[in-house]
Amino acid sequence: MTKTILVVDDEKRLVSLVESYLTQEGYRVVTAHDGKQALFVASREKPDLIILDLMMPEMDGYAFMRAHRAEKNTPIILLTARVDDDEKVIGLEVGADDYVTKPFRPRELVARVRAVLRRAGNPEPVGNVLQAADVHLDRETRLVKVQERFVDLTPSEFDLLAALMSSPGRVFSRLDLLDIIQGVRYEGYERTIDTHIKNLRAKIEQDARDPHYIETVYGIGYRFTRD
Repeated sequence: MTKTILVVDDEKRLVSLVESYLTQEGYRVVTAHDGKQALFVASREKPDLIILDLMMPEMDGYAFMRAHRAEKNTPIILLTARVDDDEKVIGLEVGADDYVTKPFRPRELVARVRAVLRRAGNPEPVGNVLQAADVHLDRETRLVKVQERFVDLTPSEFDLLAALMSSPGRVFSRLDLLDIIQGVRYEGYERTIDTHIKNLRAKIEQDARDPHYIETVYGIGYRFTRD
């Protein structure tokens, strides 16, 4: 089935370029040029993935993500023209799965789209269930339950948790985890793992400031508790 991708940016020339490359790859592309229009298009078209500019008129990318995430958990790739790490971290904290800095190579963006869609849409074989401590993760249904509480995770958060739970006690470096969730190592992006882990802890830990499930191994990375 053809995947639908919503491209949101106020630069119409850039939107046309991205649409051209994605269409050549076999995707169906719908577009919007500000956050308010994007909310309408997303509600109508129900895209499988959203490519989202942060700085737009009417409603910026942050406001769009907050509004859209209240209703849907669609994977989101951010486009940012700035190299400010704080901007990228805020975007990831709001719920983005990945980001690409402008100017970018269209082929790199297409590769990111494939990786995020693969994570979101290719569940593992039936019966592939992980249980560690009192966290239950089902790769087939993409459901996570902590004690008796179901937790809603983004595709990146789900894959990070699955990787960590697959080997409790094993230490994963940031690059290891980046390789798992993106399918390729981008060394300049490994610190984004810290933001995804922060978001994940906020959802599964009783106290994110004193985590029980996901432990930090200083100077190396993270591991899931053996308890």
